[in-house]
Amino acid sequence: MDIKLQQVGFSYAAGTPFEKRALYEVDFKIPTGTYQAIIGHTGSGKSTVLQHFNALLKPTVGEVAIGEFNIKASEKKPKNIKEMRQHVGIVFQFPEHQLFEETVLKDIMFGPINFGVGEDEAKRRAEQLIEQVGLPTSILNKSPFDLSGGQMRRVAIAGVLAMKPDVIVLDEPTAGLDPKGQKEMMDMFYRLHKEEGLTTILVTHSMEDAARYADDIIIMHDGTNVLQGEPRQIFADHLALKKYRLEPPRIVRFQEKVEQLLGKALPKVCLTEEELAQTIADVLKERAGIDG
Repeated sequence: MDIKLQQVGFSYAAGTPFEKRALYEVDFKIPTGTYQAIIGHTGSGKSTVLQHFNALLKPTVGEVAIGEFNIKASEKKPKNIKEMRQHVGIVFQFPEHQLFEETVLKDIMFGPINFGVGEDEAKRRAEQLIEQVGLPTSILNKSPFDLSGGQMRRVAIAGVLAMKPDVIVLDEPTAGLDPKGQKEMMDMFYRLHKEEGLTTILVTHSMEDAARYADDIIIMHDGTNVLQGEPRQIFADHLALKKYRLEPPRIVRFQEKVEQLLGKALPKVCLTEEELAQTIADVLKERAGIDG
């Protein structure tokens, strides 16, 4: 399910004295099955854009196409908006705050049942997904409010996945987690992306997560998209990052220090610790061979 924004603009409180423009001329396409990161400084428009992906917000200008569904500024919201929202699941920051049922099972089942799925099928999905998000099935009969913060977040994510979306949008999904929890959460999303063939959209301020997981990166700046490309291309362009008030990932900055010590540039921009370690090893082996 492709997502396409065409010259999208959005203003809060449009047509009133309090009107505030948040987006203008946003134009990009996210192909089916890709892992797309959207990055940008605070106030760049990231969070406003993501709310257009399932019509939580309607464009003031332009058009949003989500597969066969179209939301145009010039028209009312489509009648089949509920059907469209089945295809796009959004995991907001602190999704555990949205839990409300008396048991984990009921909470995960709520979304599918609300969209017309039978109770038996909704229960089957809950039992399957609780394991996919790394929790034991024994937790299904517990109150979600008796769980740890990390467990509650996984339950909330299972509730989104239970609706079997084609697209999953992640809004700062690791906010408030410790480093170990952050990595576990992001690895889980990446595994689900691969196993389920999801189109995954990560809206984040973490350059590290964008570098490690995304196929493609869009930079938002002051309400519009200004740059798009593969992570290696984006993070090699330090002048552009500085212009848009962003820093390269820590591993890229560390690579610069390594290159100063080696007295030479490495053959590529490395995006993970593992990749940098292997590249340094290859360079040192090559140097040892020449010296020998």
